[in-house]
Amino acid sequence: MTVHAIIGGTGLTQLEGLTITAALNVDTPYGAPSAPLLRGDFAGREVLFVARHGHPHRIPPHQVNYRANLWALKQCGAQAVLAVNAVGGIHRQMGAGHLCVPHQLIDYTFGREQTFFEGILDHVTHVDFSYPYDEPLRQRLIDALRAEQFAHSERGVYACTQGPRLETAAEIDRLERDGCDIVGMTGMPEAALARELELPYACLALVVNPAAGRSSGLISMADIERALGDGIDQIKAVLGRALSAA
Repeated sequence: MTVHAIIGGTGLTQLEGLTITAALNVDTPYGAPSAPLLRGDFAGREVLFVARHGHPHRIPPHQVNYRANLWALKQCGAQAVLAVNAVGGIHRQMGAGHLCVPHQLIDYTFGREQTFFEGILDHVTHVDFSYPYDEPLRQRLIDALRAEQFAHSERGVYACTQGPRLETAAEIDRLERDGCDIVGMTGMPEAALARELELPYACLALVVNPAAGRSSGLISMADIERALGDGIDQIKAVLGRALSAA
C-alpha cells in the first residue's frame, strides 16, 4: 500500500484526526526539515505529515527548506505527496473558500534552493516538468471533491510568487495575462523537487482571499484567517476520502 506524505501549509500546521505513532527528527544533507515528521494513521492509511511553515507557523515561504522537507519525506518512506496550499484567487470563479486542484504552474520565484542536481555531479540531469502534477493523484483529489460536493475547480494554473509580501494589483493583472488562476508562494520549488525525487505530487489549494485588485477593499489578514478556519474541515475531508480510495 502506498505511503502518502501530506505537506500542510498555512492553516494546517497540525492534522486533526492523525493518530501519531512516531515523531521523526530527520537529518538530511540539506539541513533540518521545517518540523519533525509525524508518522501515523489518517483515514485508515499510513501517512507522513510535515508542517511546511513549522509548528507553530513561523517560517516564511521564501525561507522554507523545501529540499530538506522533500528529502526527509522520501527518506522516511513516502511514495507520493499531497500538498495543501493557501492561495489567492485571480480567476473570477476562485472566491474565498473555493478549492482548486491545479494542473499547471508558473514559477515567479527567485533565489530559492530549487534543485538537488547541483555541485559536483557525475552528469547533468534535466527532469521533464511539462506536467508538474501527477495526473492519477490529481484525479483522486478531484473524485474526492466531487463526492463531498464542495465548490471546486478541477483545473487551474498556479502562479508561485516570491513573498512574503502580497502582490500589487498590477502584478496580479500581469499574472492574469499570463494565464494564471490562483496565486501562492509555496508551490515551487516543492513540486519540482518532488519530481526530481520521482515522488508523484499533487496540490489541493484553498482560496483564502481574492487576489490584489480583485475585490473592493484591501486584503485583510483577519479575512484570510477566517477563510482558513472555515475551509480546513473541507481540506481534511477531501484528504481523508482521497487517501481511503488509494
